Amino acid sequence: MAPDEDDDYMNMTFEECPTTIETSLQRRQRLKREGEIKGRVKSKVELAAEEREARETALSRNMLEGTQAKKSKGLAMMAKMGFKGGALGRKENPDARLEPIRPEMKDDRAGIGLDSERKRKLREAAESTEKKVKVDEAEYRDRVRREREAVRYERMAYAAMNTCERMDEKKRQSDTPTTGVAANSDIEKKRILSTRPLKSIPVVWRGLIRKREEVERDRRMKHDLQQTSAPRLPAYEDDLEDEDDRKAMGKTQTAYAVVEDLDEEDPELDEFNAHEPDVRLQRIVEHLRAEYHYCFWCKFEYPDDTMEGCPGPTEDDHD
Repeated sequence: MAPDEDDDYMNMTFEECPTTIETSLQRRQRLKREGEIKGRVKSKVELAAEEREARETALSRNMLEGTQAKKSKGLAMMAKMGFKGGALGRKENPDARLEPIRPEMKDDRAGIGLDSERKRKLREAAESTEKKVKVDEAEYRDRVRREREAVRYERMAYAAMNTCERMDEKKRQSDTPTTGVAANSDIEKKRILSTRPLKSIPVVWRGLIRKREEVERDRRMKHDLQQTSAPRLPAYEDDLEDEDDRKAMGKTQTAYAVVEDLDEEDPELDEFNAHEPDVRLQRIVEHLRAEYHYCFWCKFEYPDDTMEGCPGPTEDDHD
């Protein structure tokens, strides 16, 4: 602006004032913090991280472009021989390398071939672990399948033994004339086996009766022990109570006769129980067919031993 011209105050611009003004105390604190940061000695971990970051930054740059290409003597020699960029070799090769091979830095003091040896061992360990996992899965599934089959055969064997008991009671009742009230009572039907020696029962379903008798004996012994140890009050006798009332109040006692050979050893039963559940089930099914003409799979009692209409003696025959 010429000195003789008037100032144009309408077009004048003024610098904006800083919104925040740093006080002397804040400036001293800032300089102190910066000095502490600059004077702090970095740890080995921080130095290694900075070195790794600088290396990655340098390796990520393209050596064929920018100032790096101008400083590269190797690239200058290749340019003199006709290299203008791109992949080396045949141009139609889609897998041709466009950049130099990336160097691999060694961070430890181990030998050069140790890394390949470690990789080989790790690969072999991973393959063996994978094979072991597959074998363990197959063994686990096979074991679970066998356990489920064993439980299923145990249940069917128990049901078959109950069927043997029911068929035996039916046969004994048909052979014994039913005279009198005692022959038709539920107690006589339920306790008919307790008067028989266990060894007179066929071994295929003897274990069911033996276990039932042992449970009943233990329950009776526990009940008697509780009755003798508990204090008893004088019982009140009512002349107007009939037999049904006394039975409902629990004032009657049912006679219980222990099987005479319950405490004796039974090698035949032990040998039978030592078999697998499917073998025991097969023997029970054969006993039902031979003794009562009953097919466990058909759930039907045939009139004669020919068992006409039954598909066969096994479960697969009834599929």
